[in-house]
Amino acid sequence: MNIRSLTRGDGVVIGAAVLLFIASFLAIYSDEGAEGLEIPSAWSSGPVLMGVVLAGIFAAALIVLGRGLPQAPKIAGIELGHFGVALAVFSAWSALGNVFDPAGGADNFGGGGSGPDAGMGLILSLVATLVLAAAAIATPLVPALKGALLPAPKPAAPQPYGAQPQGGYGYPGAPGAQQQPGQPFGGQPGQPQPGQPFGAQGPQPGQQQPQPQQAQAPQAQAPQAQQPPPAAEFSPFWFAVPVPRPLYGEDGSPTPIAELAPGTWYLAVEQRGPGLVAQTQDGRRGVLQDTSGIQRG
Repeated sequence: MNIRSLTRGDGVVIGAAVLLFIASFLAIYSDEGAEGLEIPSAWSSGPVLMGVVLAGIFAAALIVLGRGLPQAPKIAGIELGHFGVALAVFSAWSALGNVFDPAGGADNFGGGGSGPDAGMGLILSLVATLVLAAAAIATPLVPALKGALLPAPKPAAPQPYGAQPQGGYGYPGAPGAQQQPGQPFGGQPGQPQPGQPFGAQGPQPGQQQPQPQQAQAPQAQAPQAQQPPPAAEFSPFWFAVPVPRPLYGEDGSPTPIAELAPGTWYLAVEQRGPGLVAQTQDGRRGVLQDTSGIQRG
């Protein structure tokens, strides 16, 4: 599950579910005349527990799973997120009915006496389910709720291809790479001969001087055909997609293995024709065929 795919609206849904769970332990009735009696909580009332508390918690879980899973399963052909929204509305509707009639119609018997009022547990449950249903419905519509819940990690600054660390072997400042005064870097001891390129080695004792014919022989050779320049090397970079896009397997399978979500940074590790081989946060790799409009890190 990719938690970086969650939005701010999903964070509100999770917070409302936590508030609903806390409210389930509070008293659901309030009766000033019932002093000394133990007033039950939602866990002692079947209709409140099933229709309000568990329905709201299950709705939040389905909404979060539908958002975080790359390819969420469906229930009776309905996506998990949509099923969770419907369950959240049902939970809020049930909480509203329990607040208006806490006794569930039992006060209609026994001589017309008034029943108990709604307690703190029912009132907080109503508030939590209303926030849960509102956030579930408004998240796809309100831009402020569609933003990423967790900030995307800053990608490391890519180094130019072929860059070497400073101070390495053979570079200025490397240990043991001492340079003689007046000697060009990379040159060898010895004075250059007149007409000799700067930095070239002078003749060593016992070494035969090249003859003029030998020196001019390479010039008489026909110039070789120039080799085409090598293709530009690919440097990995971070990118983000503007809209959700599928990620296909590297074996060419038509079934997506994941879905890239907006607001999340992914690492492009290879160029594959017009597409990119991308790596998700959980280590899976696949081919992003549609690279239009991507944002480079």
